[in-house]
Amino acid sequence: MNTNTLTRAGSPAAAHEACARCDVFRAARLRKLGVKVDRWDYVVALAGNPNTGKSTVFNALTGLRQHTGNWPGKTVTRAEGGFEYDGRRYKLVDLPGTYSLLSTSVDEQIARDFILFGQPDVTVIVADATRLERNLNLVLQVLEITPRVVLCVNLVDEARRHGLEVDARQLARDLGVPVVLTAARRGQGLAELLGAIADVATGRVACRPHRLATDPPALQPALKELTAKVETAFPGLPNARWVALRLLAGDESIIEAVRRGELGQLREPAPVAPTDQPAARQPAIVAP
Repeated sequence: MNTNTLTRAGSPAAAHEACARCDVFRAARLRKLGVKVDRWDYVVALAGNPNTGKSTVFNALTGLRQHTGNWPGKTVTRAEGGFEYDGRRYKLVDLPGTYSLLSTSVDEQIARDFILFGQPDVTVIVADATRLERNLNLVLQVLEITPRVVLCVNLVDEARRHGLEVDARQLARDLGVPVVLTAARRGQGLAELLGAIADVATGRVACRPHRLATDPPALQPALKELTAKVETAFPGLPNARWVALRLLAGDESIIEAVRRGELGQLREPAPVAPTDQPAARQPAIVAP
């Protein structure tokens, strides 16, 4: 890819910088992804590996307020639902179960594009407590794209039967995002999960995710240079380093997003508490 494309793409982005920060752009991107948000205060994405109990979490949070369809232009099923918490309405979008976000399959591309371009207010990652180390691969990839994450460590009841205990507080410190332990099929931990989602969505908790920087030495000069170009072309982009990595990997969907200037519409908006509620206290910070 010719990196001069970044400069050309940045011009229209700069011209629309003020508008790009408003909800209109994000709502348009979500509609393009097949999600309507006109009656909802917040959008929550539900991600995770297959067989982690993600669907059980989805059903427990949404109850009967859900429907299914296909992702636009795909044969992959999309499930959506909603719930109310503390007087606010949350739309929950169940992403396809994936092991990574490297866009090597349709499911991975759908999940990655929704988190990147849909910019949900919160991304909940459901992990299996009995196979936590394996599940952390996806967690770290999501954290490269967005800091607004809640880790839901599910199936803790099964883990305990195998003599395993998860230290949620230590894991939250290590990752820099809230961690909630659940046994969704028993209804355990769901109240805490709802509270964590609301805290991140409203900005009461500010996540400071830990991102690994283990790039090969031979790659580091090119990555540093390209990251700087991305940051210059798209000021305010919350994941410039990740975008640079995907460009170096030849990711066609990211290259097209650069050429079309779509990345210029992606900003990390400051979460604002609804005006009809009392002013939020100083945000707590989850930091590694």
